[in-house]
Amino acid sequence: MKLRAVVLAAVLLAACAAKAKVSPTYSAPPAPRPSSGAAPWAAPADPLARARRAGLSIDRKEFFTFHIHAHLDVFVNGKAVTVPGGLGIDIHDPGVRHVALPGGGTAYGGIELCAKPCIASLHTHQPSGIVHIESAKAQDFTLGQFFTMWGVQLDSSCVGGFCSPDAKVAVFVKGNRYEGNPADIVFANHEEIAVVIGSPPPQVPATYGVPEV
Repeated sequence: MKLRAVVLAAVLLAACAAKAKVSPTYSAPPAPRPSSGAAPWAAPADPLARARRAGLSIDRKEFFTFHIHAHLDVFVNGKAVTVPGGLGIDIHDPGVRHVALPGGGTAYGGIELCAKPCIASLHTHQPSGIVHIESAKAQDFTLGQFFTMWGVQLDSSCVGGFCSPDAKVAVFVKGNRYEGNPADIVFANHEEIAVVIGSPPPQVPATYGVPEV
C-alpha cells in the first residue's frame, strides 16, 4: 500500500513537471501608442468618447459665452495634411446638419438642440483647419486636448507616428518656433499654429485668412 502511494505521488509530480514545461509563458502585450500611424489622420469613429478623454465638456448645443477661433496647419515634408471637419461632433446625430462645401468635403453644424449631447466645446466644423472653441465658460483649451480628440499622438517627441530622432518635428505659433511641449500650447483667438514634420514648406504660415463664424 505504501509502495503504491509512493508510485502515485511520483506519477503526479512527473505530470506537473511536464505540464510546467509545455505551458507557454504569458507576458502582457505592451500598451499601444495612441494613434501612432502616418498621416493623413482621419476623423475618429468615436469623437465624443475621445473628447471626453481629452477632458472636454459635451453638450446638446453650442455655447457662445466663450467663443474664439484659431487655425491649425500640419505639414509633412512640405505637403499640407487635412485637419478633418467634424472633430468633437457626433456627425451621425439627427440634430447635426451636413452641408456640402463648394470645393468638396462636408461641413457639420447648424445645431439648434440635439436630443442628447452631440458636440464638444472644442471642435471643427469644416476640413479647413479652423479650430472652434465654443464654451459655456472661459477656460484654457490646449493643442494637446485637440490632438487627443483627433486621436493623434502629440507630445515633445512625437506627432502621430513621426517621432524624433528619426523624424524632425517643429511647431510654430504665429510664425515663431515653439520650444516647449506642443501639447501645452493654449489656443488664443485668431492664432495660427503650424506643425511641421520633416522638411518644411516654402514658408511657414504666421497668420490665416478670414475666420469661420
